[in-house]
Amino acid sequence: MAIEQIRARVSEVLDKDVRPRLQADGGDIELVEVTDDGVVKVRLTGACSGCPFSAMTMAVAVEQTLKEAVPGVVRVEPAA
Repeated sequence: MAIEQIRARVSEVLDKDVRPRLQADGGDIELVEVTDDGVVKVRLTGACSGCPFSAMTMAVAVEQTLKEAVPGVVRVEPAA
């Protein structure tokens, strides 16, 4: 899968699967970058940005979902 296709699919999965769950708790997510080697960089915003469970949210709700739905995603990292 070409990097442009991976970026488009990541954006679609975030919009349809991840974002509604985060928004239900007062948070949101911003796609910052998808690197050529399959690393997705995102920023949690709203209530999620300071939540003590944000690391778990990143690992389970975001990384696991993206890795299952988008071939080529290697890992998800918080953006600086």
